[in-house]
Amino acid sequence: MKHEEYERMYRFEDTYWWFVARRRLIASLLDAHYPRTGRLRLLDVGCGTGAMLDVLAPFGRVVGADFAPQALEFCRARGMEKGQHYPLARADVRRLPFADDSFDAVTAMDVIEHIDDDKAASAEILRVLRPGGRLFVTVPAFGFLWSEHDEALHHYRRYTAPHLKDVFQRVGFAVTKISYTVTSLFPPIAAYRLLSKALPKRRENGEKKADLVTFSPRVNAALQTLSDWETRLVHRTNLPLGVTVVCVAEKKVEAA
Repeated sequence: MKHEEYERMYRFEDTYWWFVARRRLIASLLDAHYPRTGRLRLLDVGCGTGAMLDVLAPFGRVVGADFAPQALEFCRARGMEKGQHYPLARADVRRLPFADDSFDAVTAMDVIEHIDDDKAASAEILRVLRPGGRLFVTVPAFGFLWSEHDEALHHYRRYTAPHLKDVFQRVGFAVTKISYTVTSLFPPIAAYRLLSKALPKRRENGEKKADLVTFSPRVNAALQTLSDWETRLVHRTNLPLGVTVVCVAEKKVEAA
């Protein structure tokens, strides 16, 4: 992604409902599998500007990895602001600089769609997980929602739930949970994305920009409340459609 996108993420990530909802969703799925004892070893692949590292810290020792130097710079700045200093690595997810069976859990939030070879990336994550360890993933859903937003963020694809499940199973994961989310807002977001394809583009300096529609604090809070309700639903069932696919996949013990 461009530096400007990382800068926007850094400014909005702590408060904007989309980012907050995604972190809370993954944290709740982690809570369903692990106690917050501080004893786990966790890796956040594609850690971006670093907000998820604070969420993972109560579970154990956290390492952040990202290919973009700009992302790691923002991670360090965030750490200095909060007095937290997490180990960081500049790394391509297809060639992670960690030993086999190094981590109890890996998170990859909106990362896999940025990789040209998603199977190679998935296999590499499998390698660094210990047997019985789990991967927690989010990716953008449905190819027909492809828009300039995806191009600005340098996505290679969007996924359906069966497509993502197939990718992980082919490399040896056992998929234990897969669902769509951001379901309640699917109709307006889909309408916006489809309409945006037909409208003239207003670009700054000819640059494509990702969608980030700002709201009043009250609306932002309401959207977060709605997202929290959906998170509770995801724990009980698999939702049939949405803007995002969320998945939990486990490294089989026999994979060791």
